[in-house]
Amino acid sequence: MKRLPWFAVAMFLTYPVVQAQQQDAAPGALLLAPFKQELQQALRAGLAEGPVNAIEVCQLKAPDIADTRSRDGIHMGRSSHRLRNPANAGPDWVDAVLQVYLGDPSDRTPRTIYLENDRVGYVEPIVLQPLCLTCHGDNLAPEVAARIRDLYPDDRATGFQVGDLRGVFWVDFPRTD
Repeated sequence: MKRLPWFAVAMFLTYPVVQAQQQDAAPGALLLAPFKQELQQALRAGLAEGPVNAIEVCQLKAPDIADTRSRDGIHMGRSSHRLRNPANAGPDWVDAVLQVYLGDPSDRTPRTIYLENDRVGYVEPIVLQPLCLTCHGDNLAPEVAARIRDLYPDDRATGFQVGDLRGVFWVDFPRTD
């Protein structure tokens, strides 16, 4: 197993990351499901109009979907260890889980994290699928690469392969037990 860098170990110790038991994962998974479904529908609609349009869906609609679903003390989003959009940086506890996933690429189990102030965090990995290579792979179409450069001059979200960890979906919510 790969060793985690010191900062990941420190973050890991700060936030007790536990493998999600079915009963622990259920609330987080249920909260994330509509967000993931709505985002997937928006991306498919964008891709139907061309990959450049899908980039704009990610830029404009994805944050709106997360904002709409984040209410009543619930916060959710997407994040990655290689961000395209710096606004998608997750909370510190999400970064700690990303480091755990990066430390063991064979483990893509959702995680439940018990946070301070009677809150719970839940994270599901985003594993790169073949269609994702259109915007996140090694060989982007020239118009796709140009649009990404225009919108995200500091982009770090290309060069992925199918099966790679692209990032995570995350949600935090009030603890109810």
